[in-house]
Amino acid sequence: MTEETKPPRVDSTLTKGLAILENLAASPSSKGVTQLSKELGLTKSNTFRLLQTLSVLGYVRHGRGKSYAATLKTWQVGRHAIESLNLREISAAQMNQLSVATGEAIYLAVPENLSVVYISKIDGLKPIRSWNSVGGSAPMHCVGTGKAILSANYAFLRDSVKSHLDRYTVNTLTSINLLDADMALTAERGYAFDTGEFRDRILSFGAAICLPGGEAIGALGISLPDVNLADDGEQMLGALVRDAARKVSVQLAQGA
Repeated sequence: MTEETKPPRVDSTLTKGLAILENLAASPSSKGVTQLSKELGLTKSNTFRLLQTLSVLGYVRHGRGKSYAATLKTWQVGRHAIESLNLREISAAQMNQLSVATGEAIYLAVPENLSVVYISKIDGLKPIRSWNSVGGSAPMHCVGTGKAILSANYAFLRDSVKSHLDRYTVNTLTSINLLDADMALTAERGYAFDTGEFRDRILSFGAAICLPGGEAIGALGISLPDVNLADDGEQMLGALVRDAARKVSVQLAQGA
């Protein structure tokens, strides 16, 4: 076997450290050394030493009760990774098609903690239209793009979001039971519908952009004033954004 054909050497310490970081990043609550060591099959001393290193590097914080949690630095690295996927470029064609088909404001959003951040937009073409700025953010539980991402990632975000269901309008879902039902409906039909839950009389539809494993890394959205919604508009706009997001997901899976 030549040097070129030999399997690459894997650094065991790095592998274990990343396993701890991935475990904490996916967990809605902090974990102690004993729990982490059992879940990952590591010794307590090894787990503790790796947690100290991750803490010094800023990826893990030491909380109360000798527990540990991933920090926002993990999310920042994830955001950079999303940017490296050229999500804006890959989504551009589908965003343009949505704009032509609807004449409404079209958005591309990515998750940041329990919010979404808009990283690209196409302004609406109609006299009465909704507006958000690139770089602006909104709570995940009450806008179309956010609810689409939340639904796709609900298994590990539910426990975190249930204590952050702040009310913004009379339509905001502030009960976890109501949100559970909405998330199930969103998953079933493939798109989320914001019925004016963040801003009065501003509706939005969203569909998640997912990696092959099903994790949502972004969402496409259509936003419009309620006066612009036709009688049969909900299903039509929902289907349009759902199909567009699926096409972007396919392109990501193909390494576009």
